[in-house]
Amino acid sequence: MIYIDNVYAQEVLDSRGNPTIKATIVLSDGVVESAIVPSGASTGKREALELRDGDKKRFLGKGVLKACENVDTIISDALIGASPYDQGLIDSLLKNLDGTHNYGNLGANATLGVSMAVARAAATSLNIPLYRYLGGSNALTLPVPMLNIINGGSHADNTVDFQEYMIMPIGFDSFHETLRASAEVYQHLKKILKDTNHITSIGDEGGFAPNLKNNAEPIEIILKAIEQAGYKPGEEIAIALDVASSELVDEKGLYHLAGENRTLDSAQLVEYYEQLCAKYPIVSIEDGLSEDDWEGWKILTQKLGSKIQLVGDDLFVTNHEILAHGIEQNIANAILIKPNQIGSVSETMQTVRLAQRNAYKCIMSHRSGESEDSFIADFAIALNTGEIKTGSTARSERMSKYNRLLQIEKEIANPYYLGKELFKQ
Repeated sequence: MIYIDNVYAQEVLDSRGNPTIKATIVLSDGVVESAIVPSGASTGKREALELRDGDKKRFLGKGVLKACENVDTIISDALIGASPYDQGLIDSLLKNLDGTHNYGNLGANATLGVSMAVARAAATSLNIPLYRYLGGSNALTLPVPMLNIINGGSHADNTVDFQEYMIMPIGFDSFHETLRASAEVYQHLKKILKDTNHITSIGDEGGFAPNLKNNAEPIEIILKAIEQAGYKPGEEIAIALDVASSELVDEKGLYHLAGENRTLDSAQLVEYYEQLCAKYPIVSIEDGLSEDDWEGWKILTQKLGSKIQLVGDDLFVTNHEILAHGIEQNIANAILIKPNQIGSVSETMQTVRLAQRNAYKCIMSHRSGESEDSFIADFAIALNTGEIKTGSTARSERMSKYNRLLQIEKEIANPYYLGKELFKQ
């Protein structure tokens, strides 16, 4: 019988130069596999706990030596000798070891790193791809990407309020065609910004971070880039927004659009979105209202839920219990899936299955602090999420996911790509 022979972790750096955990699993058959945990900048307050040391003398307090020690001692002691092939049992053991609802003792960065590494080690031991191990024979859907090509909000130091302006290539029949078109739009966008004397430095996720006059101008520039690349806006490539509105709201529940010198209540912000959607080919809005503004979310869903994709990120934090409440309240129609928000592979899968059973769309997602680890590319295929959000066509920690998806597309004999069907009414 193959069993887990060793478990350990080390402190490594993510794409922002901050510490994160790399967990390693050694199996009795000689397999050694690791996983690196990402970290977010814009985080929901109900996310699972990311354990940091708090020692200001090391990495400004962001060290993860305590979490690594938890892997090397408590988690290692519990997992050595266990079978790596029962992911649900392993993840349940991790949850019970921690004993809190949010991994407040061990840290979700510790448990997720181990959970991912176990899955990867098991797949390697069985000599099958990770997506096939986690998803079985039905893991066939290549995801439509949401590419963040202009950054604002907490992802960039500029005058743009919305955190992400994304392109969604929805008019293509294959993933590789989608990625090529997206890369071409990105390069045309860079040229347009340069020619109009805007800065072309990039934010955490590879998008450009220019100072623009309002929150609509990025959309207009992107549409121009789509056209100059030879594609049809709205038909072949559409627009998606991540407002990250929890970053914009005050204690009174009012939303401040500092870049436009405007303050709006929930209903007024929804009306603002309606105007944008009427004018531009927007197919998706993420976190259009704050994580606590459930009444505002009801208004947003009533007004736009039948027309576009409304994605809950901070709202749901990949938590199946919170999602279940949202489904009951008829709030949003899609969920962003970030494994480090919930703390294990199995709990992530549980949330995705709940969403899919209730016709909520799922978007597998990176974090702004990423690494070369491409786990989520396989995970998106395994769960047939149909969409993935992992940055622009720049920065190697983003490209590692896209390049992995290209490889998977080659491996799958008859891959299914939603493309032209994703936003059909």
